[in-house]
Amino acid sequence: MDLEEAFQVVGEFGAYQKRAVCTLALTQLYMACQSMLMVLVGATPESEKQQEDRLQSSVALSGHVDSIVTEWLLVKEQAYKVSLAGSLFFAGLLLGNIIFGPLSDKIGRRPVYLAGLLFEVLFGYMTAAAHSYELFATSRLLVGLMNGGIGLVCFVLTQEYVGKSYWAMTGTLTSMTFAVGIALFGALGYIIRPWRTLAMVANSSGVLCFLLSVTLPESPRWLYCQNHTERAEEVLRYMALMNGSPAPNLTLRRVGSAKGGSDRSAGVLQLVTHPVLRFRTVVLMYVWYVCSLVYYGLTLGASQTSGSRYVNVAMYGLVELPAYPLCVYFINKHWAGRKKSMSTFLCLGACACLCTIFIPESAEMSLGVTLALLGKLMVSAAFNIAYVYTSELYPTVVRNAGLGVCSMSCRVGGILAPFVPATRALAASTPFTVFCVSGFSAGCLVLLLPETLNTPPAETMEELSAGRSRVLENKWWPLSVAVKP
Repeated sequence: MDLEEAFQVVGEFGAYQKRAVCTLALTQLYMACQSMLMVLVGATPESEKQQEDRLQSSVALSGHVDSIVTEWLLVKEQAYKVSLAGSLFFAGLLLGNIIFGPLSDKIGRRPVYLAGLLFEVLFGYMTAAAHSYELFATSRLLVGLMNGGIGLVCFVLTQEYVGKSYWAMTGTLTSMTFAVGIALFGALGYIIRPWRTLAMVANSSGVLCFLLSVTLPESPRWLYCQNHTERAEEVLRYMALMNGSPAPNLTLRRVGSAKGGSDRSAGVLQLVTHPVLRFRTVVLMYVWYVCSLVYYGLTLGASQTSGSRYVNVAMYGLVELPAYPLCVYFINKHWAGRKKSMSTFLCLGACACLCTIFIPESAEMSLGVTLALLGKLMVSAAFNIAYVYTSELYPTVVRNAGLGVCSMSCRVGGILAPFVPATRALAASTPFTVFCVSGFSAGCLVLLLPETLNTPPAETMEELSAGRSRVLENKWWPLSVAVKP
């Protein structure tokens, strides 16, 4: 039998897979705390923002804010160091996406995930114990490196532990728990004010995640596509036993030596040399870039409201939650699917930005904020679909490499997003015009990709080329056509 038939015997989403996915979801909560750490530990006292002469008096006037700003006097000429530490974290994310994706395709999901999580926890404690800004900034770079890498592997594992019909649900769950993690970090910051204690407590959840993750098996899909068929059978039999439906005679179809050798050479280079993968990668890189650009750009505008920073952090996560049930509903409907749903959400987000352009300056501020948050909601939905859709468009042997390249493009969008509001100097509507045009263009490009709903995923490059997965990208784009045997 092939893998999909095996999962029907084992159980596509049995009790064991549910526990494994929950463990990976807990890791998303931990990674969300690390991603948002600088928002609270880099807080500047309100009175310092009003340019008080002495930092000590500003601290007293602002309710004894304890942050890296107050500890290392990062004000005036030194204020740029706060933003620099945040930028180093995102630079680490970018490097992690580049390094960890192909590495996990080569040596396995489990060792890369466990090693990355362990080192992220260690570097997280280094952040909390840093005795100087230089050490603190270095630790943020290293935490970002690990965070960006294991984020990809964690997502891929939630997909490869379960049957194809549950990919949308498990992929959505990872995004949802990340958003919940952001909200929980806001609540944690409200309770724990000293920045070192906050960093220590937030990082300690990673220890629990690591201890739970040690029991996770290697991905059976990765083992199978690497020609480790016997090990894949062992994992599947163990899953079946833990699910209460033992399958001692479960046997996978053997793959030839040529096939295995071809797969071992698969990697980032295949994304460039293979015509189908090259086209998909170019389109997906642009879509991921736009999702990140619009998402973070709108977040930056929507977060410039007065009020408690802890409430703002919580809302930053909570506003995304309605997007995920919408994703699960639409992407599993035959009349919508992955492609149409993602295109629609991108275009709706662009429409929200378009409406913002026509709001007169005399209108209430709340109307503009509402439209910006609505745009963020739509883009969050598209972003979530991007993970699920992208993982289905790439064969197993290059799935992490594909996700890594797309995520790298996503980080570029996040880096550029803060610069878009500066275009207000040209015209007040310029930032939302950029978001609008970007969203519409990405939404249209998505329609050139194939639909993957109810389509068996390709495990190897040979299956992709032979036509097991649909490679006719679009009838108006005659790039490559493979006829099913």
